[in-house]
Amino acid sequence: MSGRVQKQSMSELKLRRLTEHNQRLREDLARPRIRVSEASKSLINYCKSTPDHLIPSVWGPVSKADDPFGPPPTGCQCVVM
Repeated sequence: MSGRVQKQSMSELKLRRLTEHNQRLREDLARPRIRVSEASKSLINYCKSTPDHLIPSVWGPVSKADDPFGPPPTGCQCVVM
């Protein structure tokens, strides 16, 4: 009798797993999507409008004050409290 109960619980477990998997697939299907062409166009527009200090050949030289990757200003930057 315990073998029959075990088979039934295994079947219920498989059914529960399939139901959960089916629910995840439905949620994935309901997620909003955009076309690759729209995503590519958006990425290109972002790259064209956002300056990148690591590519000076495209954006020109960066002033030392605006360069986040430049050397720190000389002198002591310590604050004594």
